[in-house]
Amino acid sequence: MLEFLQNMNLRMPISLGREEGFVALDIGSSSIKMVETQIEKSAYRVIHLGVLPLPSRAIQNNLVFDQAAVIDAIRRLIQENGVKSNKVISAVPGRAVIMKKIQMPMQEEDELEANLEFEANAVIPENLENVNLDYQVLNVIEDGRKLEVLLVAVKKEIVNSYTDVIQAAGLTPAIMDVDYFALENMYEANYDTKAAEGGVIGLIHVGARYTSITLLHKGVSIFTGDLPIGGEEFTENLQREMNISIEAAEKFKVTRVLDGYRELDLETALRPMVENLTQEIRRTVSLYGAVPSEEGEGLKAIYLSGGSAKLPGLCELLQERMGVPVKPAEPFRSFALGKNVGLTNLVDLGTLFAVSAGLSIRRPGDR
Repeated sequence: MLEFLQNMNLRMPISLGREEGFVALDIGSSSIKMVETQIEKSAYRVIHLGVLPLPSRAIQNNLVFDQAAVIDAIRRLIQENGVKSNKVISAVPGRAVIMKKIQMPMQEEDELEANLEFEANAVIPENLENVNLDYQVLNVIEDGRKLEVLLVAVKKEIVNSYTDVIQAAGLTPAIMDVDYFALENMYEANYDTKAAEGGVIGLIHVGARYTSITLLHKGVSIFTGDLPIGGEEFTENLQREMNISIEAAEKFKVTRVLDGYRELDLETALRPMVENLTQEIRRTVSLYGAVPSEEGEGLKAIYLSGGSAKLPGLCELLQERMGVPVKPAEPFRSFALGKNVGLTNLVDLGTLFAVSAGLSIRRPGDR
């Protein structure tokens, strides 16, 4: 039988019913984002949230490299924010995941699970003993005669590197998801998925080292992938071009203030890098046919998230080049706020929590 990722959930909506005791941890390459959400009868409520930076080499090659630093950051996030939950929902990077869409004859779920190992052997380029597997039925096709199934495989060493630090921090891993799917979950929880009217929605997450692109058509992913461009590259380019320290470049990028350069405009300084990222996004999206069309089946809108989503000029230039509305994602727009959560933090840092917001409303047993 397949060895499934523990309670891995592939972007399916959950049923609302009051349940407590879970906290989401998005362990990224430059920081850990924590969100504790309470699921109530008719809404989600943010109880706690926080973020702490990680050393630059803490996460390497999709693995936790500096365990001590990550364990310390997790413990601090839990203790300093007064989190009582000890069951963790987390995610592995989508770029570390093997995903294959296959078609199978219509069959019952028990029969499907029994037959998937044979199919996985044919399409997964890894020894199945070395990976964790899961699946999700995406569509019923050919007038009910076939199923379209998404197979997902992740190397055990990658999953274990994340679950090991969670356990070492005194917590219990309950769900390991994929960051791509968490972004989709965030979108579905906050936006009207029918508004696209058959068109394509782009979810673009600009992280520290990578920019992930997810394209959704009628609520189903038609493409996920990563560009090797992120916030760290923007900082390093500023450092080189301006001959300043990496600390000064990061401060300039975040605050728009650079000592000794009163008249320097950050948007102007970032323009060549923003142009490059925009061009790569446009090339990738166009390659998969998701361009605006008069028939209404093309690209409809883009939502930006991640720590670098609000880089000056990025949203505006991307909107100009893509020809569709481009907006910063609002991961908590449909969430109520607990007394410990400040609205100012959500306005300033909201896009940073896109993955963790999507993780925070997962629960064991969701499909």
